[in-house]
Amino acid sequence: MTQPGARAGAQPGAGQIPVVVLTGFLGSGKTTLLNHLLHRSGGSRIGAIVNDFGSIEIDAMAVAGQLGDSTVSLGNGCLCCAVDASELDEYLERLARPSARIDVIVIEASGLAEPQELVRMVLASENPHIVYGGLVEVVDAAEFDSTRQRHPEVDRHLGIADLVVVNKVDRVPEAERERILGVVRGFTDRAAVIAASYGRVDVELLLDRKPVGERIGQLSFDDLHQHDDAGQQEDGGQHECGGQDEDGGHDGHHDHLHSAYESLAFSCDVPMSPRPFMALLDSRPEGLYRIKGYVDFGAADPRNKYAVHAVGRFLRFYPEPWAPGEARLTQLVLIGTCVDVPALEKELDACRAYAPHADADEHSMWGVLRYVQELDPVE
Repeated sequence: MTQPGARAGAQPGAGQIPVVVLTGFLGSGKTTLLNHLLHRSGGSRIGAIVNDFGSIEIDAMAVAGQLGDSTVSLGNGCLCCAVDASELDEYLERLARPSARIDVIVIEASGLAEPQELVRMVLASENPHIVYGGLVEVVDAAEFDSTRQRHPEVDRHLGIADLVVVNKVDRVPEAERERILGVVRGFTDRAAVIAASYGRVDVELLLDRKPVGERIGQLSFDDLHQHDDAGQQEDGGQHECGGQDEDGGHDGHHDHLHSAYESLAFSCDVPMSPRPFMALLDSRPEGLYRIKGYVDFGAADPRNKYAVHAVGRFLRFYPEPWAPGEARLTQLVLIGTCVDVPALEKELDACRAYAPHADADEHSMWGVLRYVQELDPVE
């Protein structure tokens, strides 16, 4: 069953901007996580829709100047809008316009917001420039049990999340931390779950960071303000998958933030067989958070390559004609937490169509076409 939200012809990464919904109850660390993304965005431009500016770090605002009309443009290309739910479409339209050159939009919801409603609004949007980028739920490890007592709906929120950040794990003993992670995983539906302190997650989970060098003629926030948080410690604990942090020192070591995810870059020049490929996607493993790239289905559709965009349970394909002389390759990047990368690569290898015409019958692409938005009528 296809999900609304994207129109045919708009390609993820080119014509569509991922919209990430960031939720969690008061005090969980949503704004801290957002500030971390703003400071670590690299060359990516973030449009942030927030309820107010009270907790967005004032030093970031000071780089570009003053606040006006509920909008501030930052030196690193971030654009933040103070908003309530009734204004959401208006601000999505503002941030998604091509002239804004935004790469990702993050909606930081109120602590009392209903995540399911926000996700529904994004999916139902008719804006051709946006695509759903996932629901990120932040929970406070130190207050996890008391939060569930006060807000029992948190269990339901975990069940619809695409990525869960268990924040403030530095404040609980290791045994308690593992218990909480286990409880969280028990409520999620194959979502990726990561542990964090101070809202510090690997930004590659949420952003496709671009080199600052691409920003010709404009100083980035990173150029103007090296936010090294001297004296602040990393979480110093273990990853939720059992590995030790690479660096227990200061946050200034940009390349040594703890690696809480696994990624797989897959490329092959043999077409993929649609049926086993879709069987793999439909049963993709727990913790596999994002899939992006292009797929060549060979004789099953010799005219088109298929851009694929998946986040959590959301999946969409976008057919795009092959350019004359273009090398026909399948190129995918898969990102997740606690994913068995060798097993996943083996499963992808098994999807190669070694008999090129074996899957070329008229029904072979039906599984793919379920996730292609129908074309709008030609006027």
